[in-house]
Amino acid sequence: MRDSRGRATELPFEAAELAALQEEWSRPAGTEPVPVHEDWTGEEWARHDSRPHRRVHLYLTLHTKFALAVLVAMVWTTLSVWLARPWLHDLGELTHPVAAFVIISAIAFLPGFMYAFMLASLLLDKRPARHRFDSYPGVTMLIPAYNEEAVLADTLRDVARLHYSGPIEVLIVNDGSSDGTAQCVHETIPTLDLPPNMTMQLVDFAENQGKAAALNRVLPQARYEVLCTIDADSRPRPEALRQIVGRMLSDPPNTQAVAGEVLVGNSRETFVTRIQEWDYFHGIAAVKRIQSMYHGTLVAQGAFSIYRKAAIEAVGGWPETVGEDIALTWAMLEKGYRIGYAEDAIVWTTVPRTLGQFLRQRKRWARGMIEALEMYEGLLLKPRMTTLFIWWNLLFLPMDVIFTFVFIPGLIAALFGVYWIAGPMTLAVLPLGALSNIVIFEIQWHMFRRQGLHVRRNYVGLLFYALFYSLLMQPIGVWGYASELLRQRRSWETK
Repeated sequence: MRDSRGRATELPFEAAELAALQEEWSRPAGTEPVPVHEDWTGEEWARHDSRPHRRVHLYLTLHTKFALAVLVAMVWTTLSVWLARPWLHDLGELTHPVAAFVIISAIAFLPGFMYAFMLASLLLDKRPARHRFDSYPGVTMLIPAYNEEAVLADTLRDVARLHYSGPIEVLIVNDGSSDGTAQCVHETIPTLDLPPNMTMQLVDFAENQGKAAALNRVLPQARYEVLCTIDADSRPRPEALRQIVGRMLSDPPNTQAVAGEVLVGNSRETFVTRIQEWDYFHGIAAVKRIQSMYHGTLVAQGAFSIYRKAAIEAVGGWPETVGEDIALTWAMLEKGYRIGYAEDAIVWTTVPRTLGQFLRQRKRWARGMIEALEMYEGLLLKPRMTTLFIWWNLLFLPMDVIFTFVFIPGLIAALFGVYWIAGPMTLAVLPLGALSNIVIFEIQWHMFRRQGLHVRRNYVGLLFYALFYSLLMQPIGVWGYASELLRQRRSWETK
């Protein structure tokens, strides 16, 4: 997974209130938010149809939208290069013209292209309709757990409250935990009021073997064709499973996986969790929305996604890598499968509470991206719209290196009046970044309203996210890239 580079400054969720809010938010199984006009009388429909001015919708094909977004990004980038000629000249005299172009491309031109493409895509995006179904397929939920005694019981309670009409098999996969994870499961299951269509059992492995290996080992035991993975510290909303499965059933037939919406459930705990709240609500959500729009979500994250069992088996199961969810998704993309995204299928996850935990997690994500690029480099040559996003990920490596070792020192120099690297032109990407954040906030805010949720205040997290988040994320990315390229030891633990 990769972070993105907002009007009201509110954001959701407080862990202490989560249980009460889940009840408040819950809705009877089998229902969906529907437009008010579905209940209109014939007379009301007649009045509506007799209005003289009706809105005409212009239909654009997906390839047309993609071409328009690329065109907007190219026009913006061309304008940026033209305006940056004095900057290129001055930096070229100080270093070398080629070096100057590479540096400025990494810190201004490429980010500007990405922001312009994202903004245009968000404005052109229209989520496809989700159909209603009289029945839903059986689902096997896999909950891998390693030393999750402190959080697993709450997750199991929320899983037991899922509103889903099809059969559900829940397998808690204890991968050789050294704490009381297994005992926690044995003590919690008897206390749950499981619906008649749900079974829940522990699969207990004596030795720790790694997350991917544990999932592969339990895969043959899965009873149903639709698999759902959910992290042991991620708590689903009651409608989440029905909405994510409905998304898969409504999408094109070659959709073999769908990523859910992962948001922060413990945002009020520390300053670090407050910042991550915006990253999940804005950055990650925007990236997934755009990628799925062009039929290529790059990460069906293990925290909450569904897959077709046959598709996982066709690619050989979960690759035993640091970022097994990234690698699995890219393996499916290489097969030509479509990966979808259900933006309203929400789980609340527990994010790292301390800076050290956060750094280790994002380092692991960066390593996972490099692993996937090494394993599936052929995706760079696939003639698809999603190939742009693979190259996008590849470019992060040189961009992050230049940002870390050139731009940040240049930013420090600018504080002392030396503007060779960081000058007024570096501010050119700020309007695009701000507009993108405003647009994605509007999108997410409306999605929350349809779900009966509200967005809470988080001014401090917003300020730090907007001004300083990239200064933290790029060096972490470089650390992760170096760790993978140097083949440092891998670890199951993520927090």
